[in-house]
Amino acid sequence: MTYSDGADKTVPELKLSIEDPENGDYVKLRGGSDEEEEESQAGCWIGSVTSVCFWVKLISLVAFLGLLAFVIIKWIAPFLIEKELIPFIKWVRSTFSIRVLGLLLFASVALFPSILLPSSPSMWMAGLTFGYGNGFLLILSAASIGVTLPFLIGHLFLHKMQEWLKQYPKKAAILRAAGEGTWFHQFQAVTLIRVSPFPYMVYNYCALATGVHYGPYILGSLVGMVPEIFVSIYTGIMLRTLAVASDKRHGLSAVEIVVNVLGFCVTASATIVCTIYAKKKLSAMQSEEVET
Repeated sequence: MTYSDGADKTVPELKLSIEDPENGDYVKLRGGSDEEEEESQAGCWIGSVTSVCFWVKLISLVAFLGLLAFVIIKWIAPFLIEKELIPFIKWVRSTFSIRVLGLLLFASVALFPSILLPSSPSMWMAGLTFGYGNGFLLILSAASIGVTLPFLIGHLFLHKMQEWLKQYPKKAAILRAAGEGTWFHQFQAVTLIRVSPFPYMVYNYCALATGVHYGPYILGSLVGMVPEIFVSIYTGIMLRTLAVASDKRHGLSAVEIVVNVLGFCVTASATIVCTIYAKKKLSAMQSEEVET
């Protein structure tokens, strides 16, 4: 129904239906065209098909991951543990003392980022050898050096880094945003970069070119690396548990399995949540920087 008061004001068309008292059906008094109804029905059908496809894909993915995990736990993991992990652990313990091994792990975590080598295996070994407390302190203290050295070396390539940032404005927007604002803003941005999937070894050298100060840089780096450190330490402890169980030729008890599985799930879930949150925050900061 349309109504005009002479001032070019039109009330939108109303679509009404009432129930027929004789046969109980709904009778349409006024409505859209048949084409609009067909489009609406087609949209509903497409939405239903899309929803079904989504759940089919999700169930298939879960089933595939479950089958893959079963194959790994049943055959691949025992083989690798018995043939590779156990001999390696025995060789390390027979070759190096605890102090020497600690120095080697400290040096690798501190120096590898400067030459663009991953230090995750050294973190796993630190967790396997020293556990949560001592392993965390060893990795955190070494990581502070590992992120400081590239920051200082970046002085030698400051001009080249600035030119590189100009060549990739969209990719470098979040890096430039980390060097702006107050001390707390810089600390927050650096922390988010460390938690997010951004390649942190590249950022170590680019940080100085963005104008970020060393204080928020080092503190944000250490805070942002905490989730990765805990995951690495827990991975090492899991490897040690599996190696001990396999070396003694007996399986894990039900309590040990439950504790390890729950611990892994909690650690992985917390890391994923932090990563997703950091990625969203960085995307928002990147959008603001691009608009500016």
